[in-house]
Amino acid sequence: MGRMWREPDLAMFASLALEPLWPIESRSLIPLVAGLAARSAIEDLSGVTVGLRWPNDLMVGEKKAGGLLAESFGDVVVVGCGVNLAWREPMEGATALSDHGARSVDAIGLARTWADHLLERLSLHPDDWGLDEYRQSCVTVGRFVTYRGGSGTAIGVSDEGSLLVDTGEEVVAVTSGEVRVNDPATLPSDPEE
Repeated sequence: MGRMWREPDLAMFASLALEPLWPIESRSLIPLVAGLAARSAIEDLSGVTVGLRWPNDLMVGEKKAGGLLAESFGDVVVVGCGVNLAWREPMEGATALSDHGARSVDAIGLARTWADHLLERLSLHPDDWGLDEYRQSCVTVGRFVTYRGGSGTAIGVSDEGSLLVDTGEEVVAVTSGEVRVNDPATLPSDPEE
C-alpha cells in the first residue's frame, strides 16, 4: 500500500504460536483477545493507558503505540505483537510509551506478560474472554470511519468481533480489511476526490 515502516529506538516484538482449543468459528476473535491482552500487559507494567483501535492497533491518545497481527496455518495460530517503548523521532501518527510517562519497561518482561495474559484469556470459553472489556476499550466506536466499500459511524463490536458501522442507510458488519478513523469535516465532499 506504499507505506513506509520504521523501527523505533526500543521496542518489544514478539510472536506466539499456539493451537487454540476454541472452535474454528470463534478464532476470528483472537486478534481482539490479543489486543486486550497487550493493553492489560502494557498498563500493568508501564502505567500508560492504552486504547484499542479495531481490529489490531494499540493507541495512546490519537497515536499508534503498537499493533498486532494474527495468521493461521491449519490448526496453528501465530499472533504477533509489537509495542514502541522509546522513539526519539517517531514517524507521523506514531508514539512510544516513554513519551507518556511510562515506567521503565523491559521488552522481554512485556512479551512474557502479554503472552501470559493472552494464554489466560484463550483458556476461557470463547464467550468469556472479555468482549465487554474490549468494547469499553475500543476507541473506534463512536468515530466516523471509512472502509473498503463505504463509510459511516462505528457503533459497536459484534459478538463475532466485527466492527458495526452505521452508514446512515444500514448497519454493516465489517469483518476484515483496513478501517480508517476519520473526522467527517476532513473528508472530500465528492467521493471521487
